Amino acid sequence: MTQDLDANSATVIAQQWLDDSARTATNRQFEAHFNLISKRVKVTGVEGFESVSYEDWARQSEQEFKDGVLKSVSYEGLKIQATNDYQIMFKTVESVLATDGKHKSHGLEILLEKEKDGVWRAKQERVLSDAEARHDKLI
Repeated sequence: MTQDLDANSATVIAQQWLDDSARTATNRQFEAHFNLISKRVKVTGVEGFESVSYEDWARQSEQEFKDGVLKSVSYEGLKIQATNDYQIMFKTVESVLATDGKHKSHGLEILLEKEKDGVWRAKQERVLSDAEARHDKLI
């Protein structure tokens, strides 16, 4: 039987994932960025959509990366919610700056899962309401 991750290990893994996600998105490295995301990912809380699949997210992101729409992506704060030996759930704030100067920040709840190849990937992302992000003291 495997042991659950301790809080320090979970924090290090989640922070590394956030750093890699921000770097690959900012540098428009599509393949590297989407290697951080499970093909089984489900994204919820996106206005106008019940959920977003890997295929839909990848298609939109690939076009945005090609068109140079994103100037930068960053994350601030990291609150571990739960862990076990192969999953880490945490909350953070994602900030996206577009090349046209528009800026958007929102709270996210992310579930990372260690897949069979040993890579930690986002299996679930939920965009938080502003009220929930404030309640969690993320914003």
